[in-house]
Amino acid sequence: MIHLLTAKATPEQMAEMLVELGDCIKVAVDIRREILVGGGEKHVDCEQVLLDHGSAQENLWGATWWAGVNFITHESMINLRPQQRNFSMMIQDQAIRERVTEIIRHLLENV
Repeated sequence: MIHLLTAKATPEQMAEMLVELGDCIKVAVDIRREILVGGGEKHVDCEQVLLDHGSAQENLWGATWWAGVNFITHESMINLRPQQRNFSMMIQDQAIRERVTEIIRHLLENV
């Protein structure tokens, strides 16, 4: 199940987001609005929810939260952004990567 999170996830939301992939949650993060969408099979599904709720494409970045070990990988097809000088699936800008990490940890860690 996909959830739009503007506040810390509840245990129920976390369990529902983990159903699809088991030990990890695909997320798309809006670094300007400090929100994320998690769950589902692909990052693009999460990205679309944020776009539908008024987020701007240039503020959206994909990552994966590994719930059992509290680890984040900053790799997603939605991160391929030549117009923003991100030529890889990995978030290349250190400041953006740190911002994504902060938001994910704030909303998903210790749930």
